[in-house]
Amino acid sequence: MKPDIAFIEKLVELFSKNDMGELEVQFNRNKWVRISKVAGGVAVQSAPVTPAIPAIETEEGKPEKPARPANLVAVKSPMIGTFYRAPAPDAPTYVEVGDTVKPGTVVCIVEAMKLMNEIEAESSGKIVEILVDNESPVEYGQEMFLIEPS
Repeated sequence: MKPDIAFIEKLVELFSKNDMGELEVQFNRNKWVRISKVAGGVAVQSAPVTPAIPAIETEEGKPEKPARPANLVAVKSPMIGTFYRAPAPDAPTYVEVGDTVKPGTVVCIVEAMKLMNEIEAESSGKIVEILVDNESPVEYGQEMFLIEPS
C-alpha cells in the first residue's frame, strides 16, 4: 500500500473520534505513519524506518557508536510487539549465545495484537549476541540478535 494524503487525513479523523492513544500503519518495509494523541491535538509522524544503533558515552561525554564487526548479520523485528525468547514461560529458550542456526531456525517470538509470530533466522551462523531482554517491547526493524555467518 502506498501512502496517500487523503488516506492519512481519514486515519487522523477516525483516530481523533476514537479512544486510542497511538496508531501506527506500515505501508511497506520502509515507510510508516504513526498518529499519537498529544496535549492539544494529534501528532502525525511519517518516515522511512532506520533503526538506530544505541549510543554510548565517551570520556568527553560525546555519544559514539559502538564498534561492531562488519561481518555480523542482524535478525530484525518485522513488526512492533513484545519479544519472547521461549514459546512459553516454563519452556527452554529457542536459542542461546553460541548456538548455531540456519535459515528457517526459529529464534524468538514477537507477539503483536495477541498473535504469536515466530521469527526465523534468515542466514546460517552462530548467535553471538542477544540484544533484547525477554518480554521487552520491540519496534519494527529493531535488531534482536547478531549472527556471525558460517
